[in-house]
Amino acid sequence: MKVRALAFVGIPVTDMKRARAFYEGVLGLKVSEEMMGGKWVEYSLGNNTLAIASVGPQWLPSDQGTGAALEVENFGEAVESLKDRHVPFTTEPFESPCCWMAIIKDPDGNNIVIHKLKPENEKEPYL
Repeated sequence: MKVRALAFVGIPVTDMKRARAFYEGVLGLKVSEEMMGGKWVEYSLGNNTLAIASVGPQWLPSDQGTGAALEVENFGEAVESLKDRHVPFTTEPFESPCCWMAIIKDPDGNNIVIHKLKPENEKEPYL
């Protein structure tokens, strides 16, 4: 098998109206595609796609396992905006040698990473 690209990252949700209010209203994502009578919504993010879906008990939300990391333009502003909206943080903002990160929960409890990669000249070597 030869993988050519990442097709999409999918996030299962239980209530599409509530999920869309979060992903579009709080995170500011713009819908690029809506399918299955609104049970599947996609957001184009650069060369990738983030999808939210409410397709039934075969795919349920979880705070375990795979999560999506969203690259933000301004990490401090993003964190402040999320805190102002009382979005729950499971991991408070922190700095690593190569980036800044925080982990938030969507309304279904899925983990979403807020991420800002450091410029090459600011990255520190891993020891």
